[in-house]
Amino acid sequence: MGTEQQAIRQGRAGQRLLSLVTAAVLAIGAAMALVMAAPPAQADPIAKCTRTKGAIVAVDFGKWGGPVVRGCDTTPTTGYDLLHAGGFTTEGTGHDGPAFICRIGNRSFNAGKEYPTPAQEDCVLTPQATAYWSYWIASPGQKKWTYSPLGAMSRTLKPGDVDAWVFGATDIGGTKGRPSFTPDDVRADGGDPPAPGDPPAPNVPPGTIDLPAATRWLTERLTNGQRVVNDGDTTPNYLATTDVAYALAATDSEHPTARRIAAFLGRPEHTDAYAYPAGKDEAPDATAAARLALVAEATGKDPRDFGGHDLLGDLMANVCLSGSDAPQPVPGCATKGDFRTTGQTEGQALAVIALLNGGVTPPAESVTRLAQLQCDDGGFPSFLILDGQVCESEAPTTALVALALQHAGGHTPVVTKARSSLKKAQFKTGAWPAASYSVPGSAYATGWAAQTLRALGDRAHANAAVSWISRQQLPGGGFAFEEGTTDPLLYATTAAVIAGAKSDLVTLTTKEPVPPTTPPTTPPTTPPTTGPTAPPAGEGPDLKKGSAYLADHKRLIQGRYYEGSPRFADYGMTIDGAYALAATGHDNATLRNIVDFLDKGGKDASNRGVHDWTKIGTKYAGGGFIGKTAVLAESVGRDPRSFGGKNLIAALAQGTCSAATPAEPRKCAGKGNYTYANSVFSQSLGIIAQVRAGETAAAARPVTYLKSLRDPSTGAWPSLVGEASDIEVDSTAMAAMALDLLPDADSQAAVDRALAWLAGRQLSDGGFPGASGNSVNSAALAVQGLSLDAVKYEDEIEKARKFLASQQNKDGGFNVSKGGQAGSDVRASAQAVGGATGISFGVLTRDMSGTTPEPVPSISGQPGTSTPVIITPGEETGAAGSAEGQGGGGSLAVTGSQVTGLTVAAVLLVLVGWGTAHAARRRRATDGGQA
Repeated sequence: MGTEQQAIRQGRAGQRLLSLVTAAVLAIGAAMALVMAAPPAQADPIAKCTRTKGAIVAVDFGKWGGPVVRGCDTTPTTGYDLLHAGGFTTEGTGHDGPAFICRIGNRSFNAGKEYPTPAQEDCVLTPQATAYWSYWIASPGQKKWTYSPLGAMSRTLKPGDVDAWVFGATDIGGTKGRPSFTPDDVRADGGDPPAPGDPPAPNVPPGTIDLPAATRWLTERLTNGQRVVNDGDTTPNYLATTDVAYALAATDSEHPTARRIAAFLGRPEHTDAYAYPAGKDEAPDATAAARLALVAEATGKDPRDFGGHDLLGDLMANVCLSGSDAPQPVPGCATKGDFRTTGQTEGQALAVIALLNGGVTPPAESVTRLAQLQCDDGGFPSFLILDGQVCESEAPTTALVALALQHAGGHTPVVTKARSSLKKAQFKTGAWPAASYSVPGSAYATGWAAQTLRALGDRAHANAAVSWISRQQLPGGGFAFEEGTTDPLLYATTAAVIAGAKSDLVTLTTKEPVPPTTPPTTPPTTPPTTGPTAPPAGEGPDLKKGSAYLADHKRLIQGRYYEGSPRFADYGMTIDGAYALAATGHDNATLRNIVDFLDKGGKDASNRGVHDWTKIGTKYAGGGFIGKTAVLAESVGRDPRSFGGKNLIAALAQGTCSAATPAEPRKCAGKGNYTYANSVFSQSLGIIAQVRAGETAAAARPVTYLKSLRDPSTGAWPSLVGEASDIEVDSTAMAAMALDLLPDADSQAAVDRALAWLAGRQLSDGGFPGASGNSVNSAALAVQGLSLDAVKYEDEIEKARKFLASQQNKDGGFNVSKGGQAGSDVRASAQAVGGATGISFGVLTRDMSGTTPEPVPSISGQPGTSTPVIITPGEETGAAGSAEGQGGGGSLAVTGSQVTGLTVAAVLLVLVGWGTAHAARRRRATDGGQA
């Protein structure tokens, strides 16, 4: 949580990183001199970037009457480098250096002047959440922006990625302030070059499909909002129902009706009826199983556990090893590589896509079987024909097979020929016929062809197709099968909707591979017996490897601090790492080096010490930063009244607001709020520090203020003060750890209610939702919170620790989230290591006696690291693998700062507590030996 808030804002929000918590707390004066402005770069020409090469960044200068300016990086590395390679200049804040992007400029607008101007924002402290550059991302094929869970320096790019920067207001969940343009609006227009002889795209007037009307028409075809039924009876039409799910999911990845359809289809009786008509223990109908797997993948469900079946496993188990000419032919097998019972090319292609999207490599024979179906004209037939049979290509089938083979890879000549065939078959109107011998254009065929050509980079042909489709839309919103007819059909409408949404079956359903759930084989290491030590019972991450990852000098500069920007210490994250080492007790020598560096006047390479971060003694003193530092001192036996030469406890008392300050809302949100403590995390840390120092009376007003922030209906807490709707796991766990130190009935009741809410937020895999998705940070905090009543929540704690184990990589570090950017992250690792012990921040204690003090090195004159080593994207995951597909948790990423995304709260201020429980009345022994 170091630059906690930073991580929060620029990461998730692009930037609230620094400190939502202390947003204004930070560096001025000397720090200002350290603000680094990145020089302009020679921009890569936009034309050099395509949908499969390079990455695009778009910056919206609309706040100042300017345009949206695009930039290209043909060899993308990080989001931060993309900005500069794209021709933009940036400036960071005085508190965090270039990591937290405060200003952006481009020579194409107002001669390169950077915005906001110094008169609008001095860039000394973290800008307010209502006026800062927020950071948005979109992966190849994605149609909507996602609030980045990582800062720009931490985000690694893939070819085809698109980034956007927008100035204004954004909340922690990224539900406000979204760019006014779509990823497709700024995405590279290029693609693979056309094949020789390919015709140009039809020149047709632009047109847009009325997607709301079309989806409304589709939902009206559903019975009870969950299924299509056959005419004349109530029997579900499962194939049509899956088609509707695809179309709705194409318009909104979280469409509630699509999810209701998935829930209906996922009931065992319906999965069995559709995909297992021969009996649940027999081979499935491969086409139906593939279609259900795609529905599961498109709606966030697990195709390996859908309707009581492992759909992907069953597909793999029923691949034909021989054909009908074998001595003992297998029913449903025409030739080697077929999926049993498919018969049609569509089923074979859908099965390949479903397996790939679920992280399973389909058999090479099955993919080759598709490629071998190609007709002489480059198209594909609708049936799985054998050698010597007549091959009649059809546009919808050709489109689907080309999409599957492109996804599988290794068949470029076949895909190129199919792509050329599709473009040659397109009418001048932009349409395709349903069959080669047909004359009228078909909305069904055109919808399929448009999807595939857009995915292959032929945007102009796809746009012409969508324009034609838009002119075929009927008054009710639906589409007929062919031009000139007026009877709307469901399957024609679903194809048109997916094309109109600029999606396709691959991008619609692709998810990252689901990591194995078996935790690492190395058992948890029991730390020494100085202070709370033993982790909860049950399997969990390898804490010893995790501690070693945190202490490695590749990350911990000279064993003293982590960097957030080159030459700039991230003191918040450094304290997070110290909390983790204190919780495990695995490396007391490194822990002492960190603490001595902070306590004895150590400086980073930019000559900044810890109190240049807390701003204690200045008008920008941050209660959350001061509290976080004080809790570390208390946890390792140092005097918080004389740490780093400052009385931290007195500073908290002096920084308790007597009233709100409307003229400077960041400073005091209300009576009892600590100054510049803009998050529940910050407020909780200050309370913990005061109570642990015996200043319970002085903490009374801050406690009252903390309680006032609760959501009355749930008993949970939001990330930021003043944002009551933003309740989340991280802040609720942190507030519970603070109140658990107080013995009064009201505080204990608040803790009980908070823990019940936390338990109810656990996901099926043991994780917990946060700003960055299924978040490591949130799961770690939840373990700490639930450990306050470890007996009652033993099962939930065990599942969460297994989840943490699944996100640990071979290098000992942890991913930010399941499904997010793979690779170990320092902040997430610090939180996972400490959180997995279950030790509450309120009782964390580590005796460092027996360690030897070492001289505090002089780092200020040294060059520091050229780039912060925080993310290690090249590492493979361990037994648990990297996560499933992106992505929220807790975090807001810092723009450029290596803070991963922790939830605002988390990232906010303090490594989330390292806690386990010990409220007066909760001190109960657990199987793991905790007291």
